[in-house]
Amino acid sequence: MPRNTRKGLIEQLQAARGNRLLVVYITSTRQGHEIQIGDDAFRLIYDHLEAGKELASNGVDLFIHSNGGSGTVPWRVVNLIRQYTKNFAVLVPYHAFSAATLIALGANEIVMHKMGCLGPIDPSVANIFNPPHPMSPGQLAPISVEDVTAYFKLVKDEVGIHHEDQLVSTLTALTDKIHPLAIGNIQRSHNQSRMMARKLLKLHKGSSDEHEIEKLIDILKSNLFYHGHPINREEAKKDLNLDVVNPTPDVESLMWQLYLEYETEMKLADPFNPLREMELKSPPQAPKGPLTTQEIFAQMQQLAQMGFGLGPSGLTEQQLVSLAAAMVPYTNGTASIPGKVSLDPIVGSIIESAAYADIFRTDLRLERTTVASPSGPQEALKQEVLWQRWEKEQ
Repeated sequence: MPRNTRKGLIEQLQAARGNRLLVVYITSTRQGHEIQIGDDAFRLIYDHLEAGKELASNGVDLFIHSNGGSGTVPWRVVNLIRQYTKNFAVLVPYHAFSAATLIALGANEIVMHKMGCLGPIDPSVANIFNPPHPMSPGQLAPISVEDVTAYFKLVKDEVGIHHEDQLVSTLTALTDKIHPLAIGNIQRSHNQSRMMARKLLKLHKGSSDEHEIEKLIDILKSNLFYHGHPINREEAKKDLNLDVVNPTPDVESLMWQLYLEYETEMKLADPFNPLREMELKSPPQAPKGPLTTQEIFAQMQQLAQMGFGLGPSGLTEQQLVSLAAAMVPYTNGTASIPGKVSLDPIVGSIIESAAYADIFRTDLRLERTTVASPSGPQEALKQEVLWQRWEKEQ
């Protein structure tokens, strides 16, 4: 069973690391079903630390894979773990971006697999004043803090605008697109992110050299230029001067084996395509054969009620019947896909130790619907979240 396999690898990794407590925190990086680091993880990590506190006296390793999330969680998690040990390490098998990078910055050392990557820590923020998302109707678009600062840097440094009136016009142009309170929230997030990074780096480096720390924060927040920039272990050591260590061959092999178990369990390498998931869950049913005149007539009546395909003056009922009868020879039957399907629970996050596993699952229901459009009825797919919860597995 997957849990037994993962438990065995966790125990082997603990032994290879000197009998230190290993706690795993994985959030889904699956395209189409990405889950962020959240406050709900804090309470669960505490339970795993309590369950393994005897081993924690030897040290604590946090094995993490995530694209990021809440900017306040790293400080809480790091300080919680440091109440159990003075020797805290973060193990990075693959991706530890954004908030996951912040957690790594609070460790005494960062153990990175050759596939491991850290990332910039510039946050993206969203609140009720953000503009609508152009690609996701009904949702708000997140705003990158560094995108806004880069906009003003472009205006002043590249375009060469420095006159006060012109700068005011530049700000006005921005506030025409983005609510002023959303911009204010960006500034607050910018300050909070720097403060968080400063506190965590002081724990990581054991140094009060403010100049070195501020320089490193500038690199991680702004000077990498792109939020998705991957920082490999050599870059982290040489360019950022972080306390990064290469694992021993045995530890590196176990780190990757364990990551692959989560990749398989959570389908991290397989994009989440709702239509494909629907068809896998309920394959198309075999065709029933030619439609009868009555069936075609019923379908055409439905179209008539929707106002599609009947011309400006519409068709009479007799004309519909005649047309339906004429269409019978051309309807040989087609495979049909059920209109509503409930998917198997989708794993979105796992917090795990040798003691047990906490698994975050989501129940989704997909429904095929038809929506009106100027070109006629169009098929759409509706997603409905039925239930989300954490479940324990021994």
